[in-house]
Amino acid sequence: MSGLALRVALGRYGHTEDLLDGRILVDGCTLEPVEFASMITAYRRMVRSVEFDVCELAPTTYLIARALGAPYVALPIFLSRRFHHEGLVVRNGSGIERPTDLHGRRVGVRAYSVTSAVWTRGILQDEYGVDPAKIEWIVDDDEHVESLVLPPNVRRPGPKLVDLFRQGEVDAAFTRGAGIGNPKVTVVSGYHELLAEADSLAADWYRRTGVYPIHGVVVVREQLLHDHPWLAGSLLQAFQDSRSSYLHRLGTPAASAPEDLRYQRLAEIVGNPLPYGLPANQASIGTLVDYSRRQGLVPADAPADRFFPELLPVKDFR
Repeated sequence: MSGLALRVALGRYGHTEDLLDGRILVDGCTLEPVEFASMITAYRRMVRSVEFDVCELAPTTYLIARALGAPYVALPIFLSRRFHHEGLVVRNGSGIERPTDLHGRRVGVRAYSVTSAVWTRGILQDEYGVDPAKIEWIVDDDEHVESLVLPPNVRRPGPKLVDLFRQGEVDAAFTRGAGIGNPKVTVVSGYHELLAEADSLAADWYRRTGVYPIHGVVVVREQLLHDHPWLAGSLLQAFQDSRSSYLHRLGTPAASAPEDLRYQRLAEIVGNPLPYGLPANQASIGTLVDYSRRQGLVPADAPADRFFPELLPVKDFR
């Protein structure tokens, strides 16, 4: 097959593997996938040297970079979804019994702009009255966008977050890649989730707001989209076809991987667990842009259509 050669860096998920493995083709293009053990490496290489033609990025990383003039633009394709009422754990005995007890405390997060943390801080502020400015945020990694100016209440003391959490030097911390990893492995005991009954809280929040948090946005070099006006449509269609193949498998007994089971659970709340396109994601995009503005990551007057322009009609793209 010949066509426009695209160097791509995408996470391997159930809904991207047909695309990465060539079972789904991009009309007019050939893909040259570059895969990584951790997509964090790809994020940094894209942000710092624009190394790929098409790349998955953390959404807040994209918003920050785009606000600073990055030469790539997002398609309305989001490769990972989850809610954020869980994933912030508190040390037992810390005296933190409700969200506002975080005021005046030290909370660990891998980097201040981590998308999971942006979502959680926004939810805690809107739903529980938590003021992020009244918390000392302790980080142990660099920001993807090196020129990002952080708020004055962000500190990097040196030791790893998991050690600080074990030693009681931070009172709460994000889990997974946003902080201390899997606490059942890294900490073993002595902690609990800040919010109990997180699943029911998330389901209620979704019913009230229509917000289904986005992760893993697909970006494309802007010059390519300018030079090849058909490219956005070809990419959107191929991602949709690859996703459709996965959603079909998700409804069969063969869908038994942890990722499959997670999306099956999410589907019980949201219906389509992997919605693409601007109309289906307007509330989620607008909310993340708003949270990013309020947390000082992008300018307060940054318009949402700066980040997700109408590149082509997407009314039938779901």
